[in-house]
Amino acid sequence: MKQELDKCVLVIDEAMPRGLAANTAAILGITWGRLRPELVGEDVTDAAGAIHPGIIRTPVPVLSGRPETFQTLRRQLAELEFADVAAVDFTDLAQSCRTYGEFIEKMARTGPGELRYLGMALLGPRHQVDRLTGSLPLLR
Repeated sequence: MKQELDKCVLVIDEAMPRGLAANTAAILGITWGRLRPELVGEDVTDAAGAIHPGIIRTPVPVLSGRPETFQTLRRQLAELEFADVAAVDFTDLAQSCRTYGEFIEKMARTGPGELRYLGMALLGPRHQVDRLTGSLPLLR
């Protein structure tokens, strides 16, 4: 990831309680770390010699969205103009499942229009991510 060229943002449903919002952000972050390990910096050592695992190399704004925000983002991400922007999403369907197997089964029977998005992480060229999310407020 070229920090000056790429941008990563999280968009979280503004209506969720804090704990669920934090859980959604954590899940999205873990998924990004698996999909894009180059986002994570090298381990660092403090003055006492203790090693601390690397963290993401760039700031990650956490923005606020509404249900219609996520539907709009999904539509825009399908456009050729935003082909270089990658997205990870987390839905109410995923949150309701107790096992990953249950998630797989339920998702296979669910149409895209039936999903309610709780959060989305976007990564791509800064100008494109800004065009998609620049008007969204920070999550409070």
